[in-house]
Amino acid sequence: MLKLEELKELITLIDQSSIDEFDYETEGEKVSLRKNKEVVQVAAAPAPVQPAVSAPQAPASAAQPEPAAQAPEAAAKNYDYEITSLMVGTFYSKPNPDSDVFVSVGERVEKDTVVCIVEAMKLFNEITADVSGEIVEVLVENGELVEYGQPLFRVKAN
Repeated sequence: MLKLEELKELITLIDQSSIDEFDYETEGEKVSLRKNKEVVQVAAAPAPVQPAVSAPQAPASAAQPEPAAQAPEAAAKNYDYEITSLMVGTFYSKPNPDSDVFVSVGERVEKDTVVCIVEAMKLFNEITADVSGEIVEVLVENGELVEYGQPLFRVKAN
């Protein structure tokens, strides 16, 4: 069993290293450490703002953000339910590389329909829709690391 001091030391070592992920399992104990990568995504957000500011003479560029702002509102009205990840792991949209995806946009799903697999520490966990409806949006790419509670799909329930 890992002691609190050992766990703190592991966290410090991972934080100071170039390692982004660390998984450890022994005698039924599992420890997964991952660095927070959201800061990188926030740094990328200002880039689209700069082109809009650097081109003030073109009135069309000022009109472009308005449709972009309306798109999230339209998307928000287009679904009733989000299928979320039940764990931290790697998202797989198909059972194996040679197969078709489990579900795609426009497909109808039932409560027990398998929509993807999330792999965590060599355990492949099937995620089911838990709602009947139509897939309106796939929010992650195949092979992408997902967090606990992260939305994976948006569904228009019926």
